[in-house]
Amino acid sequence: MSKETKKRKLDHIKVCMEEDVEFDRKTTLLEEVILPKTVPDINLEDVDTSTKFLGKKTAAPIFVNSITGGEERAKKINKDIAAACEKLGLGMALGSQRAMLEDESIVHTYDVTKDYNPAFLLGNIGIAQLEEYSIDELEWLVKKIDGNGLFVHINPAQEAVQPEGDTDFHGLLDKLGEISKKVDYPVIVKQVGEGISRDTAQKLSKMDLYGVDVGGAGGSDWTKIEHLRSEDSYGKTFENWGIPTAQSLIEVQEVFPGGKIMATGGIRNGLDVAKSLALGADVCGMALPVLKAQQKNGEEGVRKLLEDIVEELKIAMFLTDCENIDELRSLEPKLSPKLTSRLK
Repeated sequence: MSKETKKRKLDHIKVCMEEDVEFDRKTTLLEEVILPKTVPDINLEDVDTSTKFLGKKTAAPIFVNSITGGEERAKKINKDIAAACEKLGLGMALGSQRAMLEDESIVHTYDVTKDYNPAFLLGNIGIAQLEEYSIDELEWLVKKIDGNGLFVHINPAQEAVQPEGDTDFHGLLDKLGEISKKVDYPVIVKQVGEGISRDTAQKLSKMDLYGVDVGGAGGSDWTKIEHLRSEDSYGKTFENWGIPTAQSLIEVQEVFPGGKIMATGGIRNGLDVAKSLALGADVCGMALPVLKAQQKNGEEGVRKLLEDIVEELKIAMFLTDCENIDELRSLEPKLSPKLTSRLK
């Protein structure tokens, strides 16, 4: 792996742990989503949070989103997350595997399935790398980690303000469409804090994709992170760039029929999960809170955080009289004028 790639990965972890990296002038707008209140006619103990994703049963529609990989500190992070996910029956995604393609000797920092068995496991590569590597190399990424699918992440704002960023996005959506037809595993397009608009979702709906991860604004702000890690970055100007998670979810589900939708970007508790599912998400993910929990208390910290979020989801389902995830997804939440005004 190049020294540049390794340093960038370490820088990102350091900044996320030491600085306030979340959006400060924009929220997910999930607070503008109101779930219907009712008197439940069910027993809280009977609430079933289980569902299926990527053909795998997961104990709850919750997964740990992409964080890192590629060096020894990353290996410990991924192993702790995988161990917690195995115990709780939840899925996880890996950080960008570009480093694996640069240096096969660091595969072990991503390969969690040798020791643990999360409900599902997603590999990860940037859309800018689709022109660099062959179909065989991309398939190798998933096969080498015994994964169930591949995230292709799209992060133009981060790349544009990153001094060493990849900024030639010309023709990459067309390339994505070609690759999604040729590979023999599910491909999911993932945004990274910038959200997916209705127009982009319409383009993606014409491709042979398993789903999209909206990756909306409201959680970690990657333009801010790039500004904090490098004085040469233009990230300060573009802080708070992106479509809030709730808005992105609504826009995507309107034009992406049949495909799976993942909600990430500022998901922080079980109520956020419940609201996202009611807006059309199939599963919800988070990264920054998990990283902080892992750095503080290792596997135990990750497990406790995820247990709490699952329990909060159960309570939200109980309060809305939903005994299972299908019932929760069939709710019709009310949207505040602040949110509806952004959808016109």
